[in-house]
Amino acid sequence: MPRANRYFVPGHLWHITHRCHQRDFLLKFAKDRKRWRYWLFEARRRYGLCVLNYIVTSNHIHLMVKDTADGAISKSLQLIAGRTAQEYNKRKERKGAFWEDRYHATAVESGEHLARCLVETTPWWKLRWHLLTRKRSPWLVKLGVLKVC
Repeated sequence: MPRANRYFVPGHLWHITHRCHQRDFLLKFAKDRKRWRYWLFEARRRYGLCVLNYIVTSNHIHLMVKDTADGAISKSLQLIAGRTAQEYNKRKERKGAFWEDRYHATAVESGEHLARCLVETTPWWKLRWHLLTRKRSPWLVKLGVLKVC
């Protein structure tokens, strides 16, 4: 049975998740997470992907984005996932899948739904500090997190 087509509507917000193959901890080392982030910001530069927030765990990622151009999300995730997998497999001298299935994209409404998704994609300890101090965190500003596009 063929896969269903994805339809992204420009201007909408999307919560994207992507899990490592067989739920393995392929992103457990900092250098692998750093390379994933590198490709995320490269996709942002190349395709104009508007990144609102993200988190990289040891076996999956969460990404909050706003679709700003035709195909920006698809092209960006193809670049990020493909290059991350290629680099990892080459460095570890392995073959095979890095990602499990396709990424999952869920449309996000504004308001409460958006707030819940932003909390889910922000490391709790940094979000807690941000909320307790009521300041704009240098960490959030440095990474471009919680940026309005």
